[in-house]
Amino acid sequence: MTDISARQSRIDRIFLTQPDKFDLDNKYTEAALERHKQEGLELAVRARWIAMGLTGVLLIFLNPHWEVLWYHFILLLICANGWLIRRAGRVGQSRTELLLIFLDLLIMTTAMIVPNPFSDDVRPLAMQYRFDNFQYFFIILAAGTLAYSWRTVVAIGTWTAGMWTIGWVIAWWVASPIPGISERVAEALQGYPDVAEMLDPNSFMVPQRVQQVIVFVMVAVTLGVSMQRLNRLLMSNAGLERERANLSRYFSPNVVDALSQNDEPLKQVRKENVAVLFIDIVGFTNFAAGRDPYDVIEVLRGFHARMETEVFRHHGTLDKYLGDGLMATFGTPVPTPLDASNAMACAKAMVGVIDRWNLERVRAGEPEIAVGIGVHYGSVVLGDIGANRLEFAVIGDAVNVAAKLEAMTREYSARVVISDAVRLQSSKETPSTQQTMSGFVALNQQTVRGVSLPMDIWVLRSADNPPG
Repeated sequence: MTDISARQSRIDRIFLTQPDKFDLDNKYTEAALERHKQEGLELAVRARWIAMGLTGVLLIFLNPHWEVLWYHFILLLICANGWLIRRAGRVGQSRTELLLIFLDLLIMTTAMIVPNPFSDDVRPLAMQYRFDNFQYFFIILAAGTLAYSWRTVVAIGTWTAGMWTIGWVIAWWVASPIPGISERVAEALQGYPDVAEMLDPNSFMVPQRVQQVIVFVMVAVTLGVSMQRLNRLLMSNAGLERERANLSRYFSPNVVDALSQNDEPLKQVRKENVAVLFIDIVGFTNFAAGRDPYDVIEVLRGFHARMETEVFRHHGTLDKYLGDGLMATFGTPVPTPLDASNAMACAKAMVGVIDRWNLERVRAGEPEIAVGIGVHYGSVVLGDIGANRLEFAVIGDAVNVAAKLEAMTREYSARVVISDAVRLQSSKETPSTQQTMSGFVALNQQTVRGVSLPMDIWVLRSADNPPG
């Protein structure tokens, strides 16, 4: 019973601290490929249905007799099989999908080689090849380019050529020529042997049969090469989507949109006024001491997941993780009219998220998490640093001051310490600054380590530490 309780407690801790699991390296590539595959299958099925419908109308024009319903039945089978292929289709190798494609070609080959069982017309079996039915395979091949990989397109070409060749060879082997027809044609066309051979109803016209399959295979290979190039473009596109997803791990969605539409927005080294926010867990060293490292990592994951969500929700940029904390900037890489206001709102939102998380942790028998947050607004230098591996860096006094303010939360038993520069800039940006400043207490002319002149700061203490 103790083991079960301990296991359940561990599950509860993981549930409360572990963010959603996603394979960030493959998720977007796989999703992009799967989406393109399904879109291609949908187009292929629609193209097939339209082509089969037009073919059905054409067959009525070519053969206006009831026996044409046999071919309409074949067209319906092909349409139904296309629907099954769409259901079975997926990225990667699918045996079911390949089997249905093979069945597709087998249905068409059989329908074209075997005489119509409902036809009363008596003709030599070789006459089946005089109707140019083979050209309908090009419809299946063309539709295949919309949905399948280049290997599958080439396979369709080779399978079709193989089936068609085996079919006419078997037909030639088992066919029983109608006596007298060939002789009469030859007699009527004396002196024109080539024409007589072409018009002989019993002739399978072997050179034409060989020509058909060779041309079809050449077309299939050409389309396969084109599909291979298309797949490379598709993979490149999937890579771009993955890169965009990677950007979204650091920047808010609106910033990602701006970056994706700008060729080189990060390479321009420049000075900007931005808001910088630091947050970390207070007393994390003591918290981690003696704990299972796995549990410690799960707490950090839960903390980072919740905090980065607030950074992005308030249009900030996740600059870097700092062990048990993180650094965020507001106004990078693109400044906005509400950078200071967003930073202040983010700080207060983080406090609220931590409070709600602590309620869950207390119910689960876990200790509460205390945080310290420092925010400052000032001038920084933005740009790429590094040679081969580039990193977008934010450097300047504003960064240093924000880090010092975060460290001062311990000294003042505060949860948030902001500079007066943040408050002043926020008051210029939005009239609702007074509401955001609710709960903050002003401390004038405070000494900040590393800063030459005293600063006016504002602190937000917890309910257990009222201002005094």
